[in-house]
Amino acid sequence: IEPKTQADVDKMGMALAKLSEEDPTLTIHTDEDSGQTVLSGMGELHLDIILDRLKREFKVECNQGAPQVNYKEALTMTVDHRERLKKQSGGSGLFADIQFELGPADEEFLESDDFKNGKKKLQFVNKITGGAIPRELIPSVEKGFIAMMDNGILAGYTIDSMKVKLYDGSIHAVDSKPIAFELAAKEGFRSAAHKAKPIIQEPIMKIEVITPEEYTGPVIGDLNRRRGMPTGQEPRQGGAVSIKAEVPLAEMFGYVTQLRTITSGRANSVMEFSHYSAAPRGIAEEVIEKANS
Repeated sequence: IEPKTQADVDKMGMALAKLSEEDPTLTIHTDEDSGQTVLSGMGELHLDIILDRLKREFKVECNQGAPQVNYKEALTMTVDHRERLKKQSGGSGLFADIQFELGPADEEFLESDDFKNGKKKLQFVNKITGGAIPRELIPSVEKGFIAMMDNGILAGYTIDSMKVKLYDGSIHAVDSKPIAFELAAKEGFRSAAHKAKPIIQEPIMKIEVITPEEYTGPVIGDLNRRRGMPTGQEPRQGGAVSIKAEVPLAEMFGYVTQLRTITSGRANSVMEFSHYSAAPRGIAEEVIEKANS
């Protein structure tokens, strides 16, 4: 949910705090990636009542909808690029010249503790020899590339990991400053990333549904319609069946309500994040179009 006007912002915060104090089954959190305020409850009716109370009791006007899916972007091939920045505008100018390879990070880097703990996203390899670019300017190049990872190249989503190998370049005795090399890295990324075959990745969820055996067909059919990939099925006590699958998060809004309908309220499900996977072309095009419209 989001407040409709600036006046509703503070009112909404206070109202939600009061409602969650009264009702322990209502949870409220702010999604770090999308910045959205997300309400979770016992079902859609429960959330409808909360929204109605916000409007009636607390006089808060807000827009509502399904939470945004946090897509990511990734580079899939390594490309070679040279970026030359030369700006002269009276007085001192800016000059930077860098040659680099840009592409996906190595498996070794993705397995490292620094990457897993979120300390590093960029695998930066400095192969400059003979002082083609002075040592003190190298961090500016790295800084430029890191800055570009927060807003990818296709739809503005984060790039989780990538590799840059800086291997050559040149300087100007007066005009080569740290800012020039940072700007050159940013421009270089914009030009090279398009050639590195970027893709949109979507979050995939692991889901387990426990259902009476007679509803197995309809449950699996519904998961298939949601682009789900079944990963296992096993019998449980009392004539129940456990169905496991991997399903894109984008297809899972309103699932609990639908599952109750299919199984007359006799099934339940547990869902957790699994991994990111390349989105199918049609979905990716839709995401890019929406982001750029």
